[in-house]
Amino acid sequence: MALKQSAGLLLYRRAGNNGDVEVLLAHPGGPFWQTRHEGAWTIPKGGIHPGEDPLAAAIREFTEETGFEPCGPYLELGSIVQRSGKIVHAWAWEGNCNPALLTSVEARTEWPPHSGHFIHVPEIDRAEFFSLDDARRLINVGQVELLNRLEQKLSESI
Repeated sequence: MALKQSAGLLLYRRAGNNGDVEVLLAHPGGPFWQTRHEGAWTIPKGGIHPGEDPLAAAIREFTEETGFEPCGPYLELGSIVQRSGKIVHAWAWEGNCNPALLTSVEARTEWPPHSGHFIHVPEIDRAEFFSLDDARRLINVGQVELLNRLEQKLSESI
């Protein structure tokens, strides 16, 4: 059985007079995630098609899930393994967007589980910018390392 792999982008911006780093996190759509907050947020990411370059997949998924067009240069953050065993390849890029303008593709999901009834929900129901400290509290625990790597790489470039 092949390991599940996905690729995503972490958008960051420098905010305020002192240039504090904020990151854009996405909240999964659908009834399962509706009331979940801490640990539910994620970087916009998705599956890698067979033969697809992981960075190309990350760019495609970011656009599909947010409606925003990313532009490099891209800062490689490497790969992490989530608790589920899924491998996530990630890159960061500096930019900005208005999260209120998010438009996400929809996914078909069975709800309630095992009911045979399917509904369509947005893959991402909202996105917000968060400070790195807040993001560490809200993001899927397996992705915290991506925030740490971004912070480390940015501190090395100063």
